[in-house]
Amino acid sequence: MRVVILGSGRGSNAEAILAAEKAGQLGRARVVALFTDRADAPMLALGPRFGVPATFIDPAPFKTKLEGEGEARFIAAVSAAQPDLVVLAGFMRVLKPGFLNAFAGRIINLHPSLLPSFPGLDGIGQAFRRGVKIAGCTVHGVTAEVDGGPIIDQAAVRVEPSDTLESLAAKVHAAEHALLPATIARLSLSSA
Repeated sequence: MRVVILGSGRGSNAEAILAAEKAGQLGRARVVALFTDRADAPMLALGPRFGVPATFIDPAPFKTKLEGEGEARFIAAVSAAQPDLVVLAGFMRVLKPGFLNAFAGRIINLHPSLLPSFPGLDGIGQAFRRGVKIAGCTVHGVTAEVDGGPIIDQAAVRVEPSDTLESLAAKVHAAEHALLPATIARLSLSSA
C-alpha cells in the first residue's frame, strides 16, 4: 500500500510513521512521499533522514484551506505519487471538494481529541479547559465535514489531577505516535 503524508509543521507523527516502517511495523504500507504547505516546515528534514521525497507545495492563494491553484498543485503532486492512502498528519488546511473527490475514500486524518468531542482547532486545549477525565486522539476518514468523517480508531489517555496542558499534550502526542502507525498497518493488511 503506497502512503503519502501531508503535514504542516514539526512532522512528529510523520516521523512516527516512518520509524514504524523502518522497524517493519507498518504492515504492507510504505511511505512514498511527504508533502507540506509550509516552506519552513521541519517535516521536510524527514525526507533525507528516511530516504523519502519531501516536498513543499505552494498552497496559495488561501491561508487556511486548500482551494483554487494551491489545491490543483497538491492534487497533481499527490496524484503523481499514486497513493493508496493519503494521511493527514498535522496538515492544517481544510480540504475542499476537488481534493476530496480526487482521493475519495483514501484520506485519513489524525485529530488530537476523542471525536466527536472537541473537533476543530486546539482539541487538546478544548478538552483540558472542559475538565474531561479522559482525553485522547482519533484517526478518522476525511469528508467535507471538518473532523466529521467516520471514526477508524481511537486511543484514550487519562487526565490526572496533576496534569498541566503541556503534560496532557505530551500524553496525547505519545498516543498519536502509537495509534497512527498501527492504524496504517492494520489498513494495509485489510486492503491486501
